[in-house]
Amino acid sequence: MSEMDDLAAFAVLIEAGSFTLAAQQLGCSKGQLSKRISQLEAQFSVVLLHRTTRRLNLTAAGAALLPQAQALVIQVDRSRQALARLKDDVAGPVRMTVPVSLGETFFDGLLLEFSRQYPQVQVEVDLSNNYRDLARDGFDLAVRSEVANDERLVAKPLLAWHEMTCASPAYLQQYGEPLTPADLVGHRCLLNSHYSGREEWLYHQQHELLRVRVDGTFASNHYNLLKKAALVGAGIARLPSYLLQEELADGRLRWLLRDYQTRSMPMYLVHPYQGGLPRRTQVLADYLVGWFKRNGEALDRL
Repeated sequence: MSEMDDLAAFAVLIEAGSFTLAAQQLGCSKGQLSKRISQLEAQFSVVLLHRTTRRLNLTAAGAALLPQAQALVIQVDRSRQALARLKDDVAGPVRMTVPVSLGETFFDGLLLEFSRQYPQVQVEVDLSNNYRDLARDGFDLAVRSEVANDERLVAKPLLAWHEMTCASPAYLQQYGEPLTPADLVGHRCLLNSHYSGREEWLYHQQHELLRVRVDGTFASNHYNLLKKAALVGAGIARLPSYLLQEELADGRLRWLLRDYQTRSMPMYLVHPYQGGLPRRTQVLADYLVGWFKRNGEALDRL
């Protein structure tokens, strides 16, 4: 690589006609440029040019080498231009990983809208609640609820959601409605097996933390399955607010313990840190941030 750099420096030097101008173009000192030319001459065991105070005169060896050095500079420039065009082209594949319930709730219609605007972008969505190493696993974007102190990643706020305690009218008619968190004791609660402390539900009221030990005969690590269980009257569930817009609006589920706050969870759009994202990736990232911003008011009202 050093030899190629020195060849390119030689071509720039001859084109500029002086060490001063060439050093300015290359962003180095005259002394550094002179050293690079000397290294090149030592590498090929030839003298490439005669240096005078006014001009540079090529030797026969220098004249023979110059076209090759110039071709190298041209090829590097063409490569840069090709990469720039690829980077600016709104086409090609974008791979992203998204939590299962969020992807099932939003990303079908959302990405359909996106594909209508950018039909040449091929979006691949991996639905998984497992941690994905973006660089190792080849992902361009990810949606995450937690962002570790990883200097390799850039994170942008996407949305915030809170857990809602809910049950079907049929369940409440049969077993009664809990009015305080303590009333949950003895109820059939639908447990989230993704969390190690799934039997302990936390609530806040006026800066007071309330811990309730609940029990149930059904558990799952899949939010949508827990919602389906709640809809058929199997018990009381705690579910993300973004999952419940339709069910609360049409009365199939009822929001319980509304006076008690539950945890709020931010979601972030993350991508590997780099000087500039490919245009197709940046367009999708901007679209996602904008879509959730436009639709955030509906989510916040829950």
